[in-house]
Amino acid sequence: MSYNTFGHMFRVTTWGESHGPALGATVDGCPPGIELSEAFIQVFLDRRRPGQSKMTTQRQEPDRVRILSGVFEGRTTGTPIQLMIENTDQRSKDYGEIARQFRPGHADITYHQKYGIRDYRGGGRSSARETAARVAAGGVAQAVLKALVPELTITGYMVQMGEKHLDRAKFDAGEILNNPFFLPDAGAVEEWTEYLSALRKAQNSVGAAVEVVATGCPAGLGAPIYAKMDSDLAAAMMTINAVKGVEIGEGMAAAALTGTENADEIVMGPNGPEFLSNHAGGILGGITTGQPIVVRFSVKPTSSILTPRRSINTAGEAVEVVTQGRHDPCVGIRAVPVAEAMMACVILDHLLMDRAQTGGQRGQIG
Repeated sequence: MSYNTFGHMFRVTTWGESHGPALGATVDGCPPGIELSEAFIQVFLDRRRPGQSKMTTQRQEPDRVRILSGVFEGRTTGTPIQLMIENTDQRSKDYGEIARQFRPGHADITYHQKYGIRDYRGGGRSSARETAARVAAGGVAQAVLKALVPELTITGYMVQMGEKHLDRAKFDAGEILNNPFFLPDAGAVEEWTEYLSALRKAQNSVGAAVEVVATGCPAGLGAPIYAKMDSDLAAAMMTINAVKGVEIGEGMAAAALTGTENADEIVMGPNGPEFLSNHAGGILGGITTGQPIVVRFSVKPTSSILTPRRSINTAGEAVEVVTQGRHDPCVGIRAVPVAEAMMACVILDHLLMDRAQTGGQRGQIG
């Protein structure tokens, strides 16, 4: 049994390793006739691409995507779309010292215990490098959503990095793409830069929290019990490297609310039902309400650090591990475009499932 595929009708299979010749994704279930080009997908990959600032890994990968199948004369054909991204800046020698050691915080030990073999070069399949394939697949999903639900937008941004928190009173969506943190507050960029630079110089790393919001998503997507929109979104975000917790809407904070505070009251507006708040994060009973879908997740600190950490080797002997190579001091930064890609894939998957089950039919109100 292989577990490299996600999705129900819009299915994505990723392949490749961090230091292999290439990685990519096979996208199946894409509707035919959708305008799609390498240039369109490249926009999303460029946002995730490493080496663009001192705040991320200095591995220099152009991440140029190639479409090998499933597109003819600029439009999808309905057949599997094969996407490939070549690796061009591997430095496998950096990992020679840890070939027989287990890096604390990494999947080295669990991969060894499960498979009896592991690709130690940058973590192989467990590397965050794999997420480039997801972002490429997410670009395909974005193209389909653009055609089917043009009013839908998906926006991710950082809300926390270590002890630094976003001041929501200063939220400015126009600033998200203007700084290396995907931070919607221009005034906080310098402070965040100094904070992360100090950690990087101290050979340390830090965790983060990311929020991703979908606006303009139609009501009625998702299904009860085992195909809930929020359960699929939570599962999708948890598959992102280093993610350790996911929230929908109010999330864990709902535990401190009363029922009168948490219930999103409903009134009838000129164009249909309107909610007076959004504690539910745009999903009730696993089905979208038409409100913004709000997802947050936490990302653990990068485990690859130069500070020595105690561990063992394959012989069970005590060792001290120092991870060489080029690594993100805060891997949560580049998780932002990955979160957008995963949300796009999940929403499109549910849109296609809904069209298959209901044909888009909706219950009338008013």
